[in-house]
Amino acid sequence: MRSIGEMARDSGLRVSALRFYDRAGVLIPAWVDPVSGYRWYEPEQLEEARLLARLRRAGMPLADIRLVLAGWAGADTDLVRGLLQAHLRRLELGLSDAHSEFSTLRALLDRRENPMRSLRTATVRLSVPAPELAAALDAVRFAASTDPELPVLGGILFDIEGGELRVVATDRYRMAVAHAGTTGYGGPRVEVVVPLPLADAMRALLSGEVPVRLAVDGDRVTLEADDRRAVGQCLDHEFPDYRRLIHVPAGRRALVGVTAFRNMLESGPVRASEVREQDGVSYDLSVLRMTDDGTVALCEEGDGGHNNVAVNREFLLQALAAGARDELLLEFGAPTAPLAIRRVDDELTFSLLMPVRLED
Repeated sequence: MRSIGEMARDSGLRVSALRFYDRAGVLIPAWVDPVSGYRWYEPEQLEEARLLARLRRAGMPLADIRLVLAGWAGADTDLVRGLLQAHLRRLELGLSDAHSEFSTLRALLDRRENPMRSLRTATVRLSVPAPELAAALDAVRFAASTDPELPVLGGILFDIEGGELRVVATDRYRMAVAHAGTTGYGGPRVEVVVPLPLADAMRALLSGEVPVRLAVDGDRVTLEADDRRAVGQCLDHEFPDYRRLIHVPAGRRALVGVTAFRNMLESGPVRASEVREQDGVSYDLSVLRMTDDGTVALCEEGDGGHNNVAVNREFLLQALAAGARDELLLEFGAPTAPLAIRRVDDELTFSLLMPVRLED
């Protein structure tokens, strides 16, 4: 018989999906070890699992999948053909509706000839302490996108307003926000998106303790430190309104020692059920929960608590490093809400990690 891991590998279904479909009564293993609870499958169940994987990728509802599997091996295939045809019609109607909605959205965008926010029209001259700007860039750099399909996210937002510079980076799956104080500018809010190579060149200048000079002229941004400078063009895109994205419901907070917590994450078991794929790259999944005594635990196999939060393990490790503190606060909301990593002494510098669904 095939183990659940072998069945997952050969069928295209993740181990977590196989467990889900077992509990749903859709694909029941031939035998379950009464001691370990480990699932085993007959060889002939592989074809059924592959069929299930195809139906799942096609987005067929679970109730219909159950009937297709029940009728697949029968002599009368009329029911199966009818279910497949009905689902195809639903997909075609849904695609037609989506085309209509996107056409409307494109028309709305075309009519926005005068943007509501003109945040790059001002000329800005200001000073910012080099250590503060360096720390801010270090706190957000890890979250910037490298996806060529989303060039607007391939930079760091500089948001200047009211004597403060906020820097923000996001790749959709995580977001990091930090800040630095400024002097010399008291005009309206200005936003520019600094491409990553230019942001890295700016960071390389920030080795001293004295203030540096930041200037924005239209689409051109310059950072001067003593007799050195980094200068280039801003990205010609409007960054997402991050202020709307960072207002997440407050959750329970747990103080973690970063070194011990990192060790727990790095030494935790990596199982097939905790490996996912994102933009074509595989990654390990860490499943966390906050215990009754306020500590954070790494969930073991089979721990299916409703309040567990699953995140990309490497992203979490990078966020801990970017936090640059011996202790950080982890804020848990609902399992579908972002996990927040905050500094104890600085509420304006934090990162958010989007959770990963544990079951399909």
